[in-house]
Amino acid sequence: MKIYTDLSDYTSANKSFVTIGTFDGVHLGHQKVLSNLVSNAKKSGASSVLLTFFPHPRIVLHKNSDIKLINTIDERIKLLEKTGLEILVIQEFTKDFAEKTALDFVKNVLVNNLEISNLIIGYDHRFGKNREGNFEQLTEYGELFGFEVTKISQQEIDNIAISSTKIRKAIELGNIEEANRYLGYYFMLNGKVVEGKNLGEKIGFPTANLSVKETYKLLPKTGSYIVKAEIERETVYGMMNIGFNPTVKGKKQTIEIHFFDFNKDLYGKNIQIDVLKFLRDEQKFDSVSALKNQLKIDKQNSLKIINGNLFER
Repeated sequence: MKIYTDLSDYTSANKSFVTIGTFDGVHLGHQKVLSNLVSNAKKSGASSVLLTFFPHPRIVLHKNSDIKLINTIDERIKLLEKTGLEILVIQEFTKDFAEKTALDFVKNVLVNNLEISNLIIGYDHRFGKNREGNFEQLTEYGELFGFEVTKISQQEIDNIAISSTKIRKAIELGNIEEANRYLGYYFMLNGKVVEGKNLGEKIGFPTANLSVKETYKLLPKTGSYIVKAEIERETVYGMMNIGFNPTVKGKKQTIEIHFFDFNKDLYGKNIQIDVLKFLRDEQKFDSVSALKNQLKIDKQNSLKIINGNLFER
């Protein structure tokens, strides 16, 4: 997959089949659009192109937006690479770019920049200034500028339409299994292992403290989760706590992972954590001893679930 970080850097040597969107989550609905794009482009001898945007438009257009994203931009790239997509254009989204009218966007971006021959979009796609453009308008422009427009029908799971918004809400509520079902993969956290207070090690549950640098990355609700990671080509399971460590009067939110049967030094390393299942809410215990006893119970419950092979994909 070739990646361009500006529309002006991309010049097409071939006709292009294009889809457009932020694609936060690269969920099953997104995957359906991309599968259609890639397969139809191959049949026509065309290049498959995704025009996506960063930062998220809501962050740029709404000063007080508190939106958090399912994927960091690096995670999004990694997921998109798996789809067979040939060309990814990551256009910086600015207020000036947002001022493009629907006609300006079609003429100067899709036609002149991307040399589009076919546009494949989701059922609810809107574009242009104030999201004024819709499918019907795109079809009219397609006839004017000589490209086809294909609409993908609404993808559903259990009769619930998939959307990035619904997945974000599920993650915020700790409904990780629901979110994973809509994503088609495990929700992930990527970061660097940093020094912590070493409390876990003192009570027999050493932890890797994960620092996620991207402040726009969505974190699950506070609590304990079953997780896994691929470390040096080894699949390692564990349990993760996201929260403020109220038992020891913690003031800063932390992400701490205790890996089962694993004792390698991870300090300074970048790792990916796949979040599998919510265990329980964060609690304040009367003593560190009571916390230790609960961690033993959490570990037993986690291993019982893990050994039941409930997370095979």
